[in-house]
Amino acid sequence: MDAESEGATQVTQIVIQINFKNMSYCSYIQTLNDEQNVHKVYHDNHYGFPIEDDDELFCRLVLEINQAGLSWTTILNKQETFRKAYHNFNIKKVAGYKEKDVERLLGDAGIIRNKLKVNAAIENARTILLLQKEFGSFKKWLDHHHPKTREEWTKLFKKTFKFTGGEIVNEFLMSTGYLPGAHDANCSIYKKLMKSKPAWSSKK
Repeated sequence: MDAESEGATQVTQIVIQINFKNMSYCSYIQTLNDEQNVHKVYHDNHYGFPIEDDDELFCRLVLEINQAGLSWTTILNKQETFRKAYHNFNIKKVAGYKEKDVERLLGDAGIIRNKLKVNAAIENARTILLLQKEFGSFKKWLDHHHPKTREEWTKLFKKTFKFTGGEIVNEFLMSTGYLPGAHDANCSIYKKLMKSKPAWSSKK
């Protein structure tokens, strides 16, 4: 399976990834009693909220790419070992990875040991360095192209990055506030989200 085909297997909604049909992610979270559950922490504090830091944007892109074909629960449970393995997602460091680093990552059971995904992280880090040079930051590149439809974003990402199928692009942009849909309007986090002023809530 090539990168685009694997990327295409990722489902649109996290709710499907966790096998709760006819239930939104927000509704699923309400069924949880554990405040420390990885999904609740992510939903309440990260999902859909703007990210200002380029390394953290890169982190989210890498995690979304690695989720392709797997459950988001798996990725959330491995996020700290991902951080350690990828030098806290320092773009410059990852862009400078050599073959020995690829071998190290492929031998790390704490992450997803998929060579296509590992290589995509490295190539995408190098691409982001070029975008930073031209636009000032990865964030400014995203802001420069906002707003776009999901289809327009997908076309742009496929042209710019590796391993970025439509669902990966959709989840990355929805999770970072560039596309709507992360939270239901009646979600307890919705007002908090809107106060953070996600990009989708205001048009140029």
